[in-house]
Amino acid sequence: MNYNLDKILRSAENNEDKLISLVSGTEAQRNEDIKDDDVMSVLPLRNRVLFPGTLLTVTVSRPKSLRLVKNAYEQEKYLAVCCQKEKDIQDPTSNDLYPLGTAARVARVLDMPDQSVLIILEGIERIEVKEFVTNKQNTIKAVIRVRPEQFPKRGDKEFIALVSSIKDTSLKIVQQSENMSPEAGLTVRSIDHAPTLVNFICVNFGISIEDKQMLLDCDTISNRAFKLLEILNKELQMLEMKADIQSKTKEDIDKEQREYYLHHQLEAIHRELGDSGEQVIKELTERASQKHWSEAAQKVFDKEIDKLRFISTHSPEYSTIQNYLDTMLDLPWNEYSEDNYDIRNAQQVLDRDHYGLEKVKERIIEYLAVLKQKATDAEKRKTKKDFKAPILCLYGPPGVGKTSLGKSVAEALGRKYARISLGGLHDEAEIRGHRKTYIGAMPGRIIENLRKVQTSNPVFVLDEVDKIGADYKGDPTSALLEVLDPEQNSTFHDNYLDIDYDLSKVLFIATANSLDSIPRPLLDRMELIEMTGYLQEEKVEIAKRHLIPKELENHGIKTTQMRLTKDVLDTLIDHYTRESGVRSLERQIATICRKIVTKIALEEEYNVSVTKEDLITYLGKQRFSRDAYETNKYIGVVTGLAWTQVGGEILFIETSLSPAKTPTLTMTGNLGDVMKESATIALGYIKAHADQFGISRKEIETHSVHIHVPEGAIPKDGPSAGITMTTALVSAFTKRKVRARIAMTGEMTLRGKVLPIGGVKEKILAAKRAGITDLVLCHENQKDVDDIPAIYLKGLHFHYVKDIQEVIDFALV
Repeated sequence: MNYNLDKILRSAENNEDKLISLVSGTEAQRNEDIKDDDVMSVLPLRNRVLFPGTLLTVTVSRPKSLRLVKNAYEQEKYLAVCCQKEKDIQDPTSNDLYPLGTAARVARVLDMPDQSVLIILEGIERIEVKEFVTNKQNTIKAVIRVRPEQFPKRGDKEFIALVSSIKDTSLKIVQQSENMSPEAGLTVRSIDHAPTLVNFICVNFGISIEDKQMLLDCDTISNRAFKLLEILNKELQMLEMKADIQSKTKEDIDKEQREYYLHHQLEAIHRELGDSGEQVIKELTERASQKHWSEAAQKVFDKEIDKLRFISTHSPEYSTIQNYLDTMLDLPWNEYSEDNYDIRNAQQVLDRDHYGLEKVKERIIEYLAVLKQKATDAEKRKTKKDFKAPILCLYGPPGVGKTSLGKSVAEALGRKYARISLGGLHDEAEIRGHRKTYIGAMPGRIIENLRKVQTSNPVFVLDEVDKIGADYKGDPTSALLEVLDPEQNSTFHDNYLDIDYDLSKVLFIATANSLDSIPRPLLDRMELIEMTGYLQEEKVEIAKRHLIPKELENHGIKTTQMRLTKDVLDTLIDHYTRESGVRSLERQIATICRKIVTKIALEEEYNVSVTKEDLITYLGKQRFSRDAYETNKYIGVVTGLAWTQVGGEILFIETSLSPAKTPTLTMTGNLGDVMKESATIALGYIKAHADQFGISRKEIETHSVHIHVPEGAIPKDGPSAGITMTTALVSAFTKRKVRARIAMTGEMTLRGKVLPIGGVKEKILAAKRAGITDLVLCHENQKDVDDIPAIYLKGLHFHYVKDIQEVIDFALV
């Protein structure tokens, strides 16, 4: 076989430090000159392994090795060529060499200009060192054992196929590798002798020293070829992966360069057109860098800002995206105001702004105490405090201070205040917002108010939650289920924002006049706190502490220019207002202030201390007569108690009997179905137990019954008039009068059992205003009475009953 030795030598002379080996053109056969137990000088090689049947060019520079090589070349001696275990060792000893090597002869020695020597080694036989020997010249010698290679049989098809695969794989490696010369591929193609090809590739390809020693250790060429193919396949896979990575990297770099170039072009176009888009994007990006939002929010922002880059500022879509990004950036993501944990200060603020309402104040103080304890515990543990705010629902008649209480709570806690009115709301989008793809889309009122107050933990009042409507646009109460659920509102989803927002730190306070119209699932999510109507005494105190000073300031009147005494306030409350709250009272005080301001402006004389006669002059004749007890001189008339949205009222159940051949039951007074049923039950019970009440059957069978409840323009309904109607009927049939200054309320069954009712406090207040002294209630309502402060019960006597017979025995004279 021919090989270009002159080219190799020229490369060496040009100091090309490349590992180049050639193939000896002879058939690899056992050399008879090399025998077991021969002693040979050892030539250590760095990072090189010589195989039998191959030529290897080596640069020698170590003095000992130079002497050894020249001596062997001149005397035509064989050398034991062994590889060093560590290539960095400058003066290796026997312990630093692999014992397996190759017996070789020095085919050529060439002196180089840098004082080194280039030699060509020809591998003759595979040997193994039995023992290393060091002489006086400190030269390593070795006692060897010959390990001849076993060649496959001529014409072995499996071996031929194996070598063919090795050749194809090695050519692919040469083609893809940057470290191998293309001439190596030419040499591989030109080698026809299979064992020589295997050894040639073992020497010249980028295989680790450990793998080369492993290949050299193979006794058969076939086994060596199998292992070589495995190594080459791994190397080829690595090269293919590397090429693929480089290709992708190049594509990414090309793409980035292209985008960079296009962006610069786009900026130039915008400048020529006078667009300010890039400046807007820069400002938006700077604002975004200061936000403490989540990764999801950052991804959405980046996505939208990328869209904005490629849209003209004159496009309608540009303003849509910009408005959306402005909304995102205006929201207080994870920004919270510091809570004021001074519980005594909070108590003072609540007492200053609101008279009474002890239960509500107590709940707010408890919430603040829990916040303080959680903060202290988190500080000790050095952890983040995490406390979900409660959802409070204040319900009661109008004007009792439900809405204004929210402002006081915000001041007591040191938080911002937000409020929305839900009365008449019928569009779900008012809560959740519109999808931003719609024209004129905007976030819901929850998110919009957080945007205004610039904090994620305000006191948020949801006013009139009982007056929400529903139509084809959706049910807002269903949307509120997520807002008012502490387990869900940490990931509240606004349709416009389209990102989850944390509402768990917001203190929601809902207000309502009645719970009847609020869906049960929504009620279940709120902590209900009842705010009942005010007593006469409480209204007087509220007027003195809050209403009068407020209206004096609003009208510019000094305290020395107008005074309202307690007697005048009592008259004002009794005869010019009829309410559970104090709104109408505030309007009447404002009217008096305007009249006095007018007199001051006209320099007319007036009474600084307003009298009862002045009230008639300023406000006109008395509008209401106090709900008063109307004596007991009428048979068949009983005073009942009713609950309304504006508080409690007394009502009179009037009964009359008229002779008739065919008795009938007539009910008038704008009564509802439930109230009519109560009247039917009352009459049926009396018919069934006539003897028990001392009523003759003939009396019942010859008289029609007419039940009337005055003020027919006002609708009335409910079961609590059951015992009142029964007592009125028994009074009419027995001609017995009703005890003086008595009122009663309670539902009655067909068996005569008295059942408990609601609105106890409001009814008690109505009875007290009317001058009632004795109240008849179901015995199960005693627990409700026990919860009412003693000031409400002063002057009242309660009689608790279980059945209608006890009512009749006590009520009728």
